[in-house]
Amino acid sequence: MPKHAPSMSSQSAVELLTQLGDPVRLRMVRVLEQQELAVGELVRVLQIPQSSGSRHLRVLADGGWVFKRTAGPAAYYRVVLDDLPIHLRAIWVTLRDQLGDDSNLCEDDRRLAAVLAERMTNSAAFFGRVAGEWDELRNDMFGREFTDHSLLGFLNPSWHIADLGCGTGNATELLCPWVEHVTAIDRSPEMLEAAQNRLAESGQGASNVTFLTGELTNLPLNSGSIDAAACVLVLHHVDDPVAALKEIRRILRKTQNGGILLVVDMCQHDRHEYRHAMGHVHLGFSKNERIEMFKQADFKDVRVNKLRPDVDASGPSLFAAVAHI
Repeated sequence: MPKHAPSMSSQSAVELLTQLGDPVRLRMVRVLEQQELAVGELVRVLQIPQSSGSRHLRVLADGGWVFKRTAGPAAYYRVVLDDLPIHLRAIWVTLRDQLGDDSNLCEDDRRLAAVLAERMTNSAAFFGRVAGEWDELRNDMFGREFTDHSLLGFLNPSWHIADLGCGTGNATELLCPWVEHVTAIDRSPEMLEAAQNRLAESGQGASNVTFLTGELTNLPLNSGSIDAAACVLVLHHVDDPVAALKEIRRILRKTQNGGILLVVDMCQHDRHEYRHAMGHVHLGFSKNERIEMFKQADFKDVRVNKLRPDVDASGPSLFAAVAHI
């Protein structure tokens, strides 16, 4: 606890409320009550610039809201409710109880969990240095993405996969080295051109990729012509997701252990500005909606998992769903 925590006599109630009057500082106190964090970790959880984080922390520290601990060159901050002066404790508890279940706060909690998980990984790497610093050395030499990319080798090499709503070809680029053929479909000719350029520039070429213009609810493919389909960040753009899923089911076939659909999309959120800025029709999908829309489209064995959030990402949380015909 600070040696000279400000008292109510040295700070007016207005000053105290002003210190917590900024939404970022409210979120900051809420997160730091849950976990001690370094400045760099805190700004990643809140997704704010480091300069802003330091400025807000200074205000809170000067007001006696947060406690600072140094460990070597690092500084860690924490809100310890029992150690706060009574008047500060009463103000914070009152404000905290009024925050409710705001979606931004839920996103903070998810990013906090990711930061803590990453911290555990870093701790494990530290202890692993006695065995040759392998994790750190491997990342320095080969980067952090090669494991994810190489796991695509588990795909059936004889499959014909459809990348539906392919956009600029991110999924197509990853899939095409591992399967027999990829059909990339998008309703935007400009997106398809960008996808073709992407593959050409990456050196992958497009010898086993077909690019087609089409709508998700009216795919330019024969029934039962595709082994597996991927639909990444597309369904929230579609007026009738169930109709789209039924159309996808039409093109799938069960031979070669196929008949599989992978959907990646946003969990339900309240960022209404996405409707106007990016043309989103749906503000993500709730847990019940994810299951129900596959059920209505007559898919079987639906598995849905939330994806681990990237602490550097600014968008809502994502889910991945795998379903079979």
